[in-house]
Amino acid sequence: MIRANVVGGSGYTGGELLRLLLSHPDVAIQGTSSESLAGKPVGRAHPNLRGVTELKFRPLADLEPADIAFVCLPHGTASVRWDELLGLAPQLIDLSADFRLRDAAVYEKYYKREHPRPPLLEQFVYGLAELHRDSIRSAKWVACGGCNATASILGLYPLARAGLMDTHAPIVEVKAGSSEAGRQASVTSHHPERSGSVRAFAPTGHRHTAEIAQALGNGTPMPVHLSVTSVEMVRGAVATSHVFPSRAVSERDVWGIYREAFRNEPFMRLVKESRGAYRYPDPKLLAGTNFCDVGFDLDVDNGRLVVISAIDNLMKGAAGQAVQCMNLMNGLDETTGLSFPGLHPS
Repeated sequence: MIRANVVGGSGYTGGELLRLLLSHPDVAIQGTSSESLAGKPVGRAHPNLRGVTELKFRPLADLEPADIAFVCLPHGTASVRWDELLGLAPQLIDLSADFRLRDAAVYEKYYKREHPRPPLLEQFVYGLAELHRDSIRSAKWVACGGCNATASILGLYPLARAGLMDTHAPIVEVKAGSSEAGRQASVTSHHPERSGSVRAFAPTGHRHTAEIAQALGNGTPMPVHLSVTSVEMVRGAVATSHVFPSRAVSERDVWGIYREAFRNEPFMRLVKESRGAYRYPDPKLLAGTNFCDVGFDLDVDNGRLVVISAIDNLMKGAAGQAVQCMNLMNGLDETTGLSFPGLHPS
């Protein structure tokens, strides 16, 4: 059994990880930390886990070394407390933004502070298996992608690999659920779990812009225009991307590009129907799953390709992505513990 620690287990992402790991056939949770809830059962923060486990939160200093540690601390914390975290496990998966970017100057530009441990940035693998599967298999440290970035990248990377975005930067509009703002926002706001009003509209300069540019570029960041809007849902992120192909393409060409890219991807699904209620990706159908659904429509008259990609932001955009990486890092089938197909109707 893989012994796992969940650091910062009281937040939404920590709760999703606990839920997934409790039913994972190859994992035993050794401990989970929360300074504010130390000594309290995990069901205090995550009511869905009441009666499922007897785990209690501990202070970070009381966690015993394990085989792997999932770090779910607030942005800017893991890099500062790195020496403490390093003793928790030889394998670390960080779910914050601290190690996603390879360039410390880009980090400072988007996060408005100097990175405290710049030499570490090159040692982390970006945790999207669809882009970096082989590197993740041999990695000891992985940085999971941000949810808005994940939804956008997974919809666009087949087009980037096909050389269709060499001329014009894509325009990406992400609509995200209230859970993206995190549990602390829920504590201090009026029922954000029933509202999408927690997170502010970000018309320009969203931090995930740098992740998307880094992931889609071939060694050099690819320009991208990103806006993020909060909408009235709890879970989910859907990216609508406007791509202006560098050469003329037919619908058949686009089908071929995506089918080839997703052929062996267990969590990527191409969703494009000519009729019915679910013709394009719908984030409600992905709640609790590790799938990313991608659809498209071709505007031939205006030379525009519209790509729609949807995920559960707490799963494929966070905890599910992390478990998928853990599976790869430990020689397991990457789908292990991630087989939940979602609910319908939702």
